[in-house]
Amino acid sequence: MSFDAAARRARSVADAVGEALATTGVTDAFGVLGSGNLVVTNALCSGGARFHHARHEGGAICMADGYARAAGRVGICTVHQGPGLTNTATGLTEAAKSRSPLLVLAGESPATAVHSNFRIDQPGFAESLGAGWERIGGPETAAADALRAHARAMSERRPMVLNLPIDVQPLPAVEPTAAAARSAASGAGRWDPAPAEAERWDPAAPGAEPAAREVVAVADVLMRAQRPLILAGRGAVLAGARDALERLGELTGALLVTSAPANGLFAGLPFALGIAGGFSSPFAARTLPEADVILIAGASANDWATRRGKLIGAHATVAQIDVEREAFSRHRPVHPTILGDARAAARALAGELERRGHRATGWRTEEMRARIASARWRDEPYEDSGTDELIDPRTLSITLDDLLPAERAVTVDSGHFMGWPSMFLGVPDGRAWVFANGFQAVGLGLGAAIGAAIARPERPTVAAIGDGGAFMALAEIETAVRERLRLLVAIYDDAAYGAEVHHFLAMGHDVSRVRFPDADLAAIARASGARAQTVRSTSDLEVVADWLSDPEPGPLVLDAKVTPSVCADWLAEAFHGG
Repeated sequence: MSFDAAARRARSVADAVGEALATTGVTDAFGVLGSGNLVVTNALCSGGARFHHARHEGGAICMADGYARAAGRVGICTVHQGPGLTNTATGLTEAAKSRSPLLVLAGESPATAVHSNFRIDQPGFAESLGAGWERIGGPETAAADALRAHARAMSERRPMVLNLPIDVQPLPAVEPTAAAARSAASGAGRWDPAPAEAERWDPAAPGAEPAAREVVAVADVLMRAQRPLILAGRGAVLAGARDALERLGELTGALLVTSAPANGLFAGLPFALGIAGGFSSPFAARTLPEADVILIAGASANDWATRRGKLIGAHATVAQIDVEREAFSRHRPVHPTILGDARAAARALAGELERRGHRATGWRTEEMRARIASARWRDEPYEDSGTDELIDPRTLSITLDDLLPAERAVTVDSGHFMGWPSMFLGVPDGRAWVFANGFQAVGLGLGAAIGAAIARPERPTVAAIGDGGAFMALAEIETAVRERLRLLVAIYDDAAYGAEVHHFLAMGHDVSRVRFPDADLAAIARASGARAQTVRSTSDLEVVADWLSDPEPGPLVLDAKVTPSVCADWLAEAFHGG
């Protein structure tokens, strides 16, 4: 069809859906185009959005996830029906487990096409991964259906799959009914669940004021604390709760710590201990069990964050804030609790304490401030394991931290290496940190980093990945080149699946099948059009300074040949409990 013919064709349901979503302010969308999603994507772009074409739907969904985390808005992914959607499975599960607000526009086979090659139960598929779903019902409701799905993604803080039946998409668009127009005009409102659905989904509205009696109960506990601790998670990042939680810390004398997914939330604050759990600094690991009151804000406090409970003192009182009732006591007993948004709850708690005239020093002394300032991971001595051919992963990480500007983003893939960037690469805030490990799947970090780089193009973004994850996502290096991104891909290359090597070798197992011949990943990256450097020593990292000085650098790939003998201390915890 020529452009003139396209201009003359009737406006369709697919057009109406794309146009409606454009009114929400969508600026970027990611995906792979096929016959089931081309028209709706074109309409979205005509409404002002930019489309970023990935090389695989698995990469596209990760890009949308990284974008959502870095930008603080709904990430959009658009895919073909059937296999286009199933190709998103791992990344969609990661987004669901990490509570990323995404909207997946997915073509869908007609209800009558029971024998179509593309046919699967798409709603069932979405639900099995932890995502929600909606469907375009017809021309009269198309815009409202789309806006409702978008609103649900944000209010429920999880991915939504919007199914677009391919027999409905080409139907002529019509003006919405009065009821649909009212729904659309209100931004589709909060989801009004059916009774059966209400039983399995009972979130507190983000930003809603928590119940006064719950605030009073937690305030009572905080007033009795001598050594309080606030543990914030991804829910606190989503809520924008940094300032409210720091105010609460000032009133109670609390130290601050985050889960790994919320790293950076308290960046720059003098009484912040960094990450709780396997990545805790030795000083933090010694200090956390001394807390007599722990307030968990938007975090699950799972075995990762607590070292299987060892970081929680036996006699500590543990309180929790969360938007889901089901989150309370999920991993360990907690009482009292506040059902609500982390920022709103923290503000309410601070207001209650101020009303009572409460202000305690707690742990916030000049001595503690000085101890925290000198107890970072990079202040811990270690024996450098580097050789003429290999670089120590700790030395690599510290050097990169020194070379990069403070204003940067860091995305971390899964694998044995992931502790090093978590320990040594600082970030300026919680949205500059994308920890793609909710599902602990290798290979998602590069796509997430591309999305984060597109969300914030003015700052360099680091994709910290292993060689295993790099090989799984190689095609998306070309995407980063095509997008001309300010992206530094740091590959911790030990020519192995390092986690399995270190875990099973110590038990006497044969690990030869998870070790691989050394590969020239820098050459592969150059073939995709990227700058690249093989790194065997710190002198090889001089290329980073040159790259940073280029106003339009495009991606730089570092194939860092790291010493495979350095085993991360946190690894033992990774293989407990599945």
